[in-house]
Amino acid sequence: MISSLKHTFITTVFFLDIEMYICTCARAEYEINGECCPMCPPGGRVFRHCTEFTSTTCKQCVGLTYTDEPNGLANCISCTVCDAGQGLRIKTACTRTSDTVCEPLEGFYCTDEYSVSCRYAVEHTKCSPGQYIKQKGTALKDAECAECADGTYSNGSLQICKPHSLCEDFELTEITKGTNSLDAECGKKLPVALIAGVSLVMVVVLVGFLIAIVRMRRKCQLRGKFHINLRMVFNLSFKCFIIKL
Repeated sequence: MISSLKHTFITTVFFLDIEMYICTCARAEYEINGECCPMCPPGGRVFRHCTEFTSTTCKQCVGLTYTDEPNGLANCISCTVCDAGQGLRIKTACTRTSDTVCEPLEGFYCTDEYSVSCRYAVEHTKCSPGQYIKQKGTALKDAECAECADGTYSNGSLQICKPHSLCEDFELTEITKGTNSLDAECGKKLPVALIAGVSLVMVVVLVGFLIAIVRMRRKCQLRGKFHINLRMVFNLSFKCFIIKL
């Protein structure tokens, strides 16, 4: 009994293997309507399926379409478009046998890779004033920023912070103190004699102007008038200043 069952099982498996072998197409074939048809080569597509008496009829891909492996497709695949709005540009153009390869635009890095191509890219981080570029961005990696140390500065575009200018080294005086984003501002030192001369002239003019006002007021009081004409005061003070000089 056991021997009979074993014989039946082996026979069943044998016929199943034969059936599977008969129904499985070869690697370079595709199954359609119960027939195993030869595939079209890369760069082509099926124009007419094979029959019992004819082989597969193929046509080349045209326009922006391709197939990159043997196939039984009725239509070629549309080429990928490298969209600048997604931070992409063409690295390798599409052909009949290969898809377009996209890469990030200059100043962008890829955030969505697929095989040898990029599907989406974003702009590198821009360092702020007071920071320097610690690590430049690449097509695959974002830029890295770091803060400037005390006594140095960067506008955000430098790869190393610059030290503040020392005005004394140039025999200049510091007008504005440097920050982490701006250099110190230097200016020429004014000679002491020039500063003293300008100050003296201003004092003389002011004293002459005050004297003129006092005299004018006294004259007006003597005449019973207290109205002071500023233009007259200025003219009088200027004349007095000229006389004094």
